[in-house]
Amino acid sequence: MKEKYQERLASIPVLEEGYRSVAYIVDRRIATTVYLAHHLEKPILVEGPAGVGKTELAKATADYLDLPLIRLQCYEGLDEAKALYEWKYGKQLLYTQLLKDKLDDIISRKNGFSSAMEKLHQYDDIFFSWPFLEPRPLLKALQEKDGAVLLIDEVDKSDDEFEAFLLEILSDFQVSVPEIGTIQAVTKPMVFLTSNNTRELSEALKRRCLHLFISFPEAALEREIVRRRVPGISERLTRQIVKFIQDVRELELKKVPSISETIDWARVLTILHAEVLEPVLVRDTLNTFIKFEDDIAVVAEKLHQLTAMAVRQ
Repeated sequence: MKEKYQERLASIPVLEEGYRSVAYIVDRRIATTVYLAHHLEKPILVEGPAGVGKTELAKATADYLDLPLIRLQCYEGLDEAKALYEWKYGKQLLYTQLLKDKLDDIISRKNGFSSAMEKLHQYDDIFFSWPFLEPRPLLKALQEKDGAVLLIDEVDKSDDEFEAFLLEILSDFQVSVPEIGTIQAVTKPMVFLTSNNTRELSEALKRRCLHLFISFPEAALEREIVRRRVPGISERLTRQIVKFIQDVRELELKKVPSISETIDWARVLTILHAEVLEPVLVRDTLNTFIKFEDDIAVVAEKLHQLTAMAVRQ
């Protein structure tokens, strides 16, 4: 496993081609960042607009490297118990009952009080040991023998306290469990943190990561993405779809269409057996990639003009 893992990260061109093999198209800048993150053993903080493929980058990396993807979805109020570990209280309760049932056998009446207490203390640490520990995503990632891809998704939605808690893991790839001690990674995972910039992340977190900003792709790259994700679509329709979407992104909208929505629209038009863009067809399928009524009105006002420009592709 480890040899194959190293071979697949042997060079930047190998990595670029590898992502293409799992239908994820990257430019050299993205491939370079992932390559360096592996060799420097650093996490990658991936920022950019929603829907540009930040989460998909982690998924594609796991697919390409044939490693498990372990995902931690961040949200306000997320704490260590949900991210790192928690104790199996049900199992602890069951074992407490078993211990109670065996109490007479453990504490013999022939033994003195001191001897009985000594025997009871032998069972103190049992309930806070590995058999009773329930690993959550962060601990699971550190325990993977052959490594893993750890995705900490939308880290900007978590609290400052949780962000501070992440620093130990991202610095040393280890965590501290008070009852057990320090747990170090068996094999250091490849870590991706994604952010939609809903709040500013701390400098301490950013220092520990390589930074990668993914923006909306240029037309040529977006066409390649559509071709990879929507097999069988014609080159003519692909060009028209991408031209239309790229022009829509220039309008004053609450939310511009993402790459994932470009792909969705291409799939919809394929299902409808469309060969070229037509105003009526575009109007009927606007809700595939425009998600606000006010935005639909803005696009509808320029629909004929945008469609005509796209058809000339």
